[in-house]
Amino acid sequence: EAGQSTRGKAWVAVNGKAFCDKQSANRYQNELRENDKKGQLPDGDIREEERLLGAVTIATNMAGRGTDIKLTNEVKDAGGLAIIGTERHESRRVDRQLRGRAGRQGDPGSSVFYVSLEDKLMRLFASERIATVMDRLGFKEGERIESPMISKSIERAQKKVEENNFGIRKRLLEYDDVMNKQRTVIYEKRRHALIGERIGMDISNVIWDRVVAIINNNDYEGCKEEFLKVLAMECPFSEQDILNGNREELCERTFQMAMSNFTRKMERIQTVAAPVIKQIYENQGAMYERIMVPVTDGKRVYNIPCDLKEAYDTEAKSVVKQFEKVILLHLIDDNWKENLRQLDELKHSVQNASYEQKDPLLIFKLESVKLWDNMIHDMNNRTTSILMRGQIPEMQQDNVQEAAPEQRSQRYNEQKDDLTDPGQKAAAQQDTREGARQVNHTPVVKDKMPRPNDPCPCGSGKKFKHCHGRNLR
Repeated sequence: EAGQSTRGKAWVAVNGKAFCDKQSANRYQNELRENDKKGQLPDGDIREEERLLGAVTIATNMAGRGTDIKLTNEVKDAGGLAIIGTERHESRRVDRQLRGRAGRQGDPGSSVFYVSLEDKLMRLFASERIATVMDRLGFKEGERIESPMISKSIERAQKKVEENNFGIRKRLLEYDDVMNKQRTVIYEKRRHALIGERIGMDISNVIWDRVVAIINNNDYEGCKEEFLKVLAMECPFSEQDILNGNREELCERTFQMAMSNFTRKMERIQTVAAPVIKQIYENQGAMYERIMVPVTDGKRVYNIPCDLKEAYDTEAKSVVKQFEKVILLHLIDDNWKENLRQLDELKHSVQNASYEQKDPLLIFKLESVKLWDNMIHDMNNRTTSILMRGQIPEMQQDNVQEAAPEQRSQRYNEQKDDLTDPGQKAAAQQDTREGARQVNHTPVVKDKMPRPNDPCPCGSGKKFKHCHGRNLR
C-alpha cells in the first residue's frame, strides 16, 4: 500500500502500535530503503525540507501530535498525506486523531486502516464469529476485505473497551475517595503542627479526648491503669466518685489536673535547658548556630533541633515549642504511613467479598473507618504518653551536639558517660574492651566453593562435579 501511494507521488505516513517495537520499525525501514523509498523520519522530527514526494514515514499512532504538517504544492497535487494504519487502537479517540493527521486545515489527504483478526482488539470481541462468516463466504487468508459489517463490529468492540476502561477508572476513584477524605484530615493536622500556630490547642484537644475516652470506657480499675499508662498520673477520684458522680464533671476535673501536670513538665524542661543553653551561647555561641536538645520519655531519646540564639533569647521557651512540634510531626507521619499500608492490604483483601455476594467497595469503606479510628486512638495515646513523660536526661554540659546528621558512635559514647551506677560503668567498660579485642582479630577468609560446572581448582581441566566434587552432595 505504501508503494502504491508513493507511485502516486504522495507523502505517506505508516502508523500503528505494531511499529512501537524498535526492531520491527527498523526492519520495515530497511525494506523501504531497499525499494528506494525516500526518508524514514522519527516521531517529532518531521522537517519541512524532508517532506518530499514519495517519502514514507514509519511512526507510532501518536506521531505528529502538536506538529504543523505543511505540505508543498507538488504533494497537494499528488493527493496529499496518506495515512496507513496497521491496526485499530482500543480507543476511538486515538484513531480519530490519527485520521486528523491527513486533511489538516483543508489540505488533501486520505486514511485507511488494515485490521487482522489476530489483533488484540479483534481477539477480545467476535474474532471467531467473524472468521467463521468469512470462511462461509469463501474469502481466502490474506485477502483484502472491505465491509461495513466489519467496520461496525470494530467500532462496537472499541466502545466496549472504552466502557470497561471507564468503569475501571471510576472504581479506582471510588476507592481513592475513601483515602482522600482521610488524607484531607491528616494533612490538616500536619499543617497545623508544621506551622505551629495552634499546637497548644491541638495538644489540649488530644488530652481531653484521652481523658473522656478513659473515663467513659473503663471502670475504676481500668481508669487507674489507663491513667498511669497514658497520662502518667494517678487516678484523681475514688471508686465511689465514679459510681455516684457525674462523669462529665469527673472528665473536667481530670482534664484540669492533666493539663496542670503537662504544664509543669514543660516548665521543668525549660528550667533545665535554660542555664545550659545560656552557658553554651555565651561560651561557644560563635561555633554553633543550631543545637540538638535531647528529650526522653523513658523509652526513647528524641533529639530536638533548636536555634541557639532563639532559645537563648526566649529562655528555652522555643525548645518546649520545638519539642511539641517534633513529637506531633513524628507521630502523625508514623501512624499515617502505617495506615496507608493497612489500607493497601485491605483493598486487596476485600476483593474476596464478591464470592459472598457482597460489594467489596462497601466492605472497604466500613473497614477503613475502623482502621481510621484505631489510628487516631493509637496516635493520641502515643502523643499524650510522650508529652506527659518528656524530660531532659542528665548529661554532661560539655557534650554539645550540633544540629546535624546523627552519628551512631557519638550517641553510643555519650550514653556510656551518662551511666551513674558503678556496676553499670564497669560492665560498659568491659563490653567496650571485649568489642575492641574482637575488632583487632584478623578476619578469616574462606575460599568460595566452586560450582558444579566450574573447572576443578586442581588444574585437571575437568569440571568440578566430575573431579574432586564428585562425592560432594
